[in-house]
Amino acid sequence: MPVTLLQNILEKGVSSDASDVHIKEHSPIAYRIDGDMISSDFIPDVEMLERFISQVANPDQIEYFKKTGDLDLSHYEDGVGRFRVNAHRQRNMLCLNFRYVKNKVMTFEQLGLPPVLTQISEYPRGIVILTGTTGSGKSTSMAAMLEHINSTMRRHVITIEDPIEYEFEDKMSFFEQREVGLDTISFPSALKHVLRQDPDIIMVGEMRDRTSFEAALQAADTGHLVMTTLHASNATQTINRILDFFEQGEQPAIREALALNLAAIISQRLIPKAIGTGRAPACEIMLNTPMITKLLQENRLEKLPMAVAAGRNDGMLTFNQCLYDLVDNGIITEEDAMEASDNPEALKMNFQGIFLSAGDNQIIG
Repeated sequence: MPVTLLQNILEKGVSSDASDVHIKEHSPIAYRIDGDMISSDFIPDVEMLERFISQVANPDQIEYFKKTGDLDLSHYEDGVGRFRVNAHRQRNMLCLNFRYVKNKVMTFEQLGLPPVLTQISEYPRGIVILTGTTGSGKSTSMAAMLEHINSTMRRHVITIEDPIEYEFEDKMSFFEQREVGLDTISFPSALKHVLRQDPDIIMVGEMRDRTSFEAALQAADTGHLVMTTLHASNATQTINRILDFFEQGEQPAIREALALNLAAIISQRLIPKAIGTGRAPACEIMLNTPMITKLLQENRLEKLPMAVAAGRNDGMLTFNQCLYDLVDNGIITEEDAMEASDNPEALKMNFQGIFLSAGDNQIIG
């Protein structure tokens, strides 16, 4: 694809190590750098933004945007790199958001992710869910897991994305990447047919509704590994978000299905590094151990955080445990750890040398 009108703007974002570029007509362009919004002095007009859309979108996409006011697509800018693009309107003004997708998929070690992700990536079946807010690094961590599979295992991997972010070249595994709107009409349509395509691993870009979750359950129940993302802040909230897809009377059956098919929940947040620039991932990891299975079956979801805290020897990790380790290793500051914690009072006690044992938590009581 030839260069577009926004090449210089996107190039500046990449050279500044910005994760996102935010463009709104008649307003200064803003770059998100290390989590902060930094404004520039360039103000685009609507004609410039409309011409960019005409350069990168096909006629069907343009018509869809005119009808709905929203459009997601992927774009490769020659000489700059690959971007996930969202076009939308606010106050009847045109806006564009660009998420820079680095070409090279980083390893777990380069990203600073817990070693247990290697084990999770190699699970033969089940549902693996990566959660976090927008910009928390879910897609980057997912890509690292898929690249580990690609480099070490002979698997058929099918991804369903909107749009495609990281592109994978076949190594030991055989990849097929389907983009909603280009290769398939919708997530439900792709999920309906995916089991007929002989996959070993199915990656769904985002868990959006009960239809996609039911398809994931069916795939996991028939012996596939399903990897997906969900917007939730921790493991317990992830379970509740899934249950909320269903009516109250349906939820006991869904909890039982989760108890049988859930493999792991990985929740992630990015914390500013103590020295230099960049951010470090803080993770909560819940594995479906017999204890977690029992709590799901008995609807004792409030006990899940304590079970995760007690399961460190199994590879589980709470946010506070991870934050404590990051501070102890000098990677992040105590102040930033406290701000990121769901339970800062308990974390403060940890920094003072006070730790509650699993027995104190009375998980089984």
